[in-house]
Amino acid sequence: MSHFAKVENGIVTQVIVAEQDFIDTGAVGHGWIQTSYNTLGNQHPEGRPLRGNYAGIGYTYDDVNDVFIAPKPFDSWILNTSSWLWEAPTPMPTEGGPYVWNESTLSWDVVA
Repeated sequence: MSHFAKVENGIVTQVIVAEQDFIDTGAVGHGWIQTSYNTLGNQHPEGRPLRGNYAGIGYTYDDVNDVFIAPKPFDSWILNTSSWLWEAPTPMPTEGGPYVWNESTLSWDVVA
């Protein structure tokens, strides 16, 4: 069994588990693209990543780069086109924390 994302107008609207043969019959319509549950940040623990990230509802499918991209979490964040993940304009500190992103100051705040 594999995971498939229904893509409508470039947006993932549904994710299902099915066999490729079933998808190929057209029984659930068209616009289904395979996604891998084990792919995150363009990495796969057992080998070749599939389409950048596992697709989720609301994700964008970039057909030019053949990748799924999560919704942008904050206006200031930048898409890393190697990992296909959003990154803060300032890296999160590695000491202390936990931290939460503060979009109004464009910085990481310690959670009190």
